[in-house]
Amino acid sequence: MRISYRWLSEYVELPPVEELASRLTAVGLEVEAVERVGAGLEGVVAARILSSEKHPSADKLSVTRVDAGRGEPLQVVCGARNYRVGDLVPLAPVGVTLPGGLRIEKAKLRGVESFGMLCSAKELGIDADASGLLILPSESAPGQPVVEALGIEDTLLEVNVTPNRADALSHLGIAREVAALFEREVRPPRPQLAERGEPAGRAVSVRIEAPERCPRYAARVVEGVRIGPSPGWLARRLEACGVRSISNVVDVTNFVLLELGHPLHAFDLDKVAGHEIVVRTARPGESMTTLDGKQRALRPEDLVIADRDRGSALAGIMGGGDSEISGGTTRVLVESAWFTPSGIRRSSRFHALKTEASHRFERGADPGMVVPALDRCAALIAELAGGAVLPGVVDAHPRPFRPAEVRLRWQRPREVLGLDFPREETRRTLAGLGFREGSSDAEGASFEVPSWRQDITIEEDLIEELVRMKGYHAIPETLPRLALETPAPSPEAEARERIREALEGGGFSEAVSFSFVAPRDLEPLREGVETPRGKELGLPLKNPISADLSLMRTSLVPSLLRLAARNLSQRVEDVRLYELARTYSPLPGPGDEPALERAAVAGVLLGRRCPIGWATGGDPVDFYDAKAAVVRVLEALRIGGVRWNARAPSWGHPRSSAQLLSPGGSPYGSVGELHPRVAARFDLPRGVFAFELDVAALLRDARLVPRHAGVSRHPAVLRDLAVVVADEVQAAQVIAAVEQEPLVEKATLFDVYTGAPIPAGRKNLALALSYRAAERTLTDGEVDGAHARIVERLRQDPAIRAELRA
Repeated sequence: MRISYRWLSEYVELPPVEELASRLTAVGLEVEAVERVGAGLEGVVAARILSSEKHPSADKLSVTRVDAGRGEPLQVVCGARNYRVGDLVPLAPVGVTLPGGLRIEKAKLRGVESFGMLCSAKELGIDADASGLLILPSESAPGQPVVEALGIEDTLLEVNVTPNRADALSHLGIAREVAALFEREVRPPRPQLAERGEPAGRAVSVRIEAPERCPRYAARVVEGVRIGPSPGWLARRLEACGVRSISNVVDVTNFVLLELGHPLHAFDLDKVAGHEIVVRTARPGESMTTLDGKQRALRPEDLVIADRDRGSALAGIMGGGDSEISGGTTRVLVESAWFTPSGIRRSSRFHALKTEASHRFERGADPGMVVPALDRCAALIAELAGGAVLPGVVDAHPRPFRPAEVRLRWQRPREVLGLDFPREETRRTLAGLGFREGSSDAEGASFEVPSWRQDITIEEDLIEELVRMKGYHAIPETLPRLALETPAPSPEAEARERIREALEGGGFSEAVSFSFVAPRDLEPLREGVETPRGKELGLPLKNPISADLSLMRTSLVPSLLRLAARNLSQRVEDVRLYELARTYSPLPGPGDEPALERAAVAGVLLGRRCPIGWATGGDPVDFYDAKAAVVRVLEALRIGGVRWNARAPSWGHPRSSAQLLSPGGSPYGSVGELHPRVAARFDLPRGVFAFELDVAALLRDARLVPRHAGVSRHPAVLRDLAVVVADEVQAAQVIAAVEQEPLVEKATLFDVYTGAPIPAGRKNLALALSYRAAERTLTDGEVDGAHARIVERLRQDPAIRAELRA
């Protein structure tokens, strides 16, 4: 199946070609080749023929002068005769190499100089037609690249569709797969029918005599059509997918086949005897001449589409010559049906007749596409061939289609594959593939199979869909019996690894120290736990290694400060260390209860921001370097919406410390400058910064699996806001109040000012506001209203009491 990337992009937002080919192959739709249409035609341009004269020395040659959009006309000797002066044709100038390897050189042909070559479609490698020059569309411009003039710049994917996936034998089918893979929306074509005239039921009737072979047959009538060549875009799309253009009406049926995957056939209604369609099995001794010109003897088990007198088509395989579309056709009957696959398969094999229609019907076409494909075809015929679509669909439907339901037990995927599928992931994956969930309980759920997936019949089929979309590589390898199995990394292990990568990417080195510390190291932190035994700094060891290692540490910061002091004593002045380990706190209850263990990550930094060099200074690290390290950790775990609170930890300096809060308001940890009192206890200078975070709290909000977030198509409106508040009001309070406005996408603090003319005890905060609506472009009035509401809220909020400044 040849899939046009350009065509496919009309139904779904596509990733780059290479990624698309890789992902489709991974889910079982193997992309065997990727072909760049128009490759090799670089330099070939459109040229207008200005004049043409007979060659003085050759009867079969002409001497033309052409305008290639490069100033002076070029003289080119040509052997074709199918053009007229004024036509636009492809020109390969001197120096161009054509796809067949022919390099164009300046030449003399029978004594006349030629400065290029006018090309046929075959010479350009885009068609087998070598009968004459390729005539380009009249709207082309001299000098325009021929690939643009023809609109053929495209990429074709050769997709190997397995026999069970008839739904993927169309551009819409591939679009559904892409949408499921990349969590995007499918945009199926929605035909607009302008019906007029008498009802279609008066122009034709349909009778099904073999409902077990044809459960549904629908028809529409289009009157007043004009048969002619297809427009260029339609012919090029068909030819790109390997289908020869015939006429506008026939080409539309082939176009809809490649687009929606449902075979259609067009009859000349005036050639249908009695204006009656009968779906029946062949009569004894009956024969038919099919569109390939062959007389075929039919068997009683062959299904035929007949009129009142004779068979008109071999159902689901090929039409008959007696009722085919011709140049004089003015009334078209379009059929769309669903045939049982087994009957089509047997007839196709017996008659050795393989067609695009039989290829799809014998694999199980979509019974739900009968009428949508018919409407699409009728609308396109009316658009491209003129005429009017008669109102209504003549729809014989003796055996209505009922979608199958397949039950899936929640634990069954693990039993079959050894792979866990959480319920929500299972529901999301199957919903993305078009399966609708029905009744469900604690054990499992029933899923309604979409009409286009005729291959899904049992529970294992649903399991295959789950693992196909997740990736077959996700199936765990099973080692031989008695071999040890290595479990998959836990979320905590994954988070730890990301934390390490984030900090080491910021220049930190990992430290590993004892979990035991000296009491003097915990005393400066002024922390402790009230127990029946009194306030305890830490968990004492009954048999310590030494007096300096007698307590289990309640914080990682003291250990890192000791290591920093040791580095300074060895004249290592620029220090960035972190440790990822557990802390231990005594529980407040009596007795020998176990300690409260907590995973934490802490870091310490001091010295210069970067090494001294001729292009860099020796600026010392500050609070924002420590904060940046914490932000790197948050970004690695994809945690957003955090808040900063001006609150110092027990070891921090109140002027440059902050507490980090989760979006829900629970603490993550602290970051800040070491208090001079604490620094002195560890023999450290001023200007040392540290941070400590609770890993368990981070893990609760971490998003280890990335989620797709679309980019808004609507522009943002940017406004600035300056307010004067009391010194004790935090900028975070103001930002939180501003972001209560639904139209505010983001509020960013970009300036804080104190001094004249701002009164003492107050400060000016300057905010950059971004307004945006997800579903529309905002008007100035909407933004003005939102801005006014924000100003009023800041004025009225008792915790802020802001004054607005111009």
